[in-house]
Parts: sequence; C-alpha cells; structure tokens
Amino acid sequence: MRSTTTTRPRSLSLLARLAMAAVVATGGVVAASSPVQAANPYERGPAPTNAILEASRGPFATSSTSVSSLVSGFGGGVIYYPTTTTAGTFGAVAISPGYTASWSSLDWLGPRIASHGFVVIGIDTITRFDQPSSRGRQLLAALDYLTERSSVRGRIDASRLAVAGHSMGGGGSLEAAASRPSLQAAVPLAPWNLTKNWSNLRVPTLIVGGEYDTVASVSSHSEPFYNSIPASAEKAYLELNGEGHFFPNTVNTPTAKQMVAWLKRFVDDDTRYEQFLCPGPSGLAIEEYRDTCPH
Repeated sequence: MRSTTTTRPRSLSLLARLAMAAVVATGGVVAASSPVQAANPYERGPAPTNAILEASRGPFATSSTSVSSLVSGFGGGVIYYPTTTTAGTFGAVAISPGYTASWSSLDWLGPRIASHGFVVIGIDTITRFDQPSSRGRQLLAALDYLTERSSVRGRIDASRLAVAGHSMGGGGSLEAAASRPSLQAAVPLAPWNLTKNWSNLRVPTLIVGGEYDTVASVSSHSEPFYNSIPASAEKAYLELNGEGHFFPNTVNTPTAKQMVAWLKRFVDDDTRYEQFLCPGPSGLAIEEYRDTCPH
C-alpha cells in the first residue's frame, strides 16, 4: 500500500474567522453560548462524530418522491429529503449514474445523504448511453428542476447546490462543475472522462477512486483529474484500497462518510466537519488520500 499523502496548505476556516472579526470590528458582542451559529447559519444537525457518519442513516428522518421520466432536461428519478419543516432550508445534490446504468444502481446514496440534512435528486439519464457532457447538462437540469419546479423546492436553499455521479456520471459531475462555478461542491466517484485537464474548475471537488479500477483506472482518470484542478478550488482525492470500478453500486461506508463530510463542509459551510477532511481518512480501507489542507 502507498502511504497516505497530503499536499498544499490552505485554510478552510476563513468564513468563520471573517464573520467573527466583523462582529468585533463593529463593537458587537458574540454570545458565548452560540458563536458557531452566529458565524454559520447553515449548520444542520448535531455535532458530527465517526459513529454518526458511519451509520447507515444520519440524524434526519427522510421521505422520497418520484420524478416522471417525462420531465424536461433529464430522465426523471427520485428525490429524497428531510421530513422536518423546522430546521430551515437545506442544500441540494444531484447525482448521476454511469454508462448503461439507472439510478437504482446508486440508490442507497439517496436516503443516506438526505438523512444528514440535504435534498438529493438521483437522476435517470435521457438514454443509458449518454456521454459525460450530456450527463453534466442533465445534472444541472435536475438542480434547476429541484429549485424551480419540484414539490420540495420550498425546502431548498438554491444558493447551496452540488453535483455527484459514478463513472460517466462522475465525469458528468466534473462537466457540470466546470460549466457552473456557482456550485458549492462536486463529488465524482470512479469518474470517467476523455477530458483530462480540469484547470478551469473552481468548485470544491472530492474525487473518489478504486485502486483496482480497470474501467476508469485511477492512473488515467481520477489522478490526472485531481492533479489538474487548481488547489485554490479546494480539492481532495480518496483512493479506496482493493476496490474496483463498481464500488459505489453497493453500500460503501468510506465513500459515504467522506462524501457527507465534504458536502457538509462546502455546501453547508460547516467547519465542524473539517476534522474528517484535515487530516483525511486512514486505515485498511484507504489506499491513499491527498488534500489541500494546512499542515
């Protein structure tokens, strides 16, 4: 196994520090009981722990609703959302399956991510043979549907959106992030794309690859993608020990744990999750981890 590596310093706590500094500069008083809430209005749920992130469900009860395949811009799918109406609005994530696959190949991710305080739309693509560029456009169409026309649009903060996907869907999430820099996060899983240079990408991106992937090998896909993304965008690379291309098609706790932590940190600006990113994961399940954390 290769040793865990980390690269390039960058602060992840700038938002909180600037907010606190603004209060002090104006002579305000910060309540000792709730300094984090004052600086970070998007926190949802209890303080995170390993046990919470590794459980099959997070702290929020969820429900789901189907989206017709007749909807414009993508092939329909399923929306998962927290049932609470008292916790404020939530960030949202659109997720695409891979080549020839349907959303059912990844559907364990929907309720799991939603249970941590997100609205998730898992999409089916217009055809199962759609290429990454098309999947990227469909992910963005799904986010637009969620925030503008869906039955749960009132639960969503349209300024806090993210994309993810597997294989060609992962390649599509890179396409979506590059074309819509206002997105808050992207999480490509075993991504496949003929484009290798993503130096124009500005969205915080976590790439998860499998050590033994023979479809989208990490040496020709995940690693070049990661290396080409500028450090200023915020990025991390997680390589799973002994896994192949289809690791997202069954419940995979290391993937879910890191994916939730990344979304919470960058979609919700929740610095409580930095502890799971900096330093990153380690152990027998992890082949390698790289990041842009300060050290």
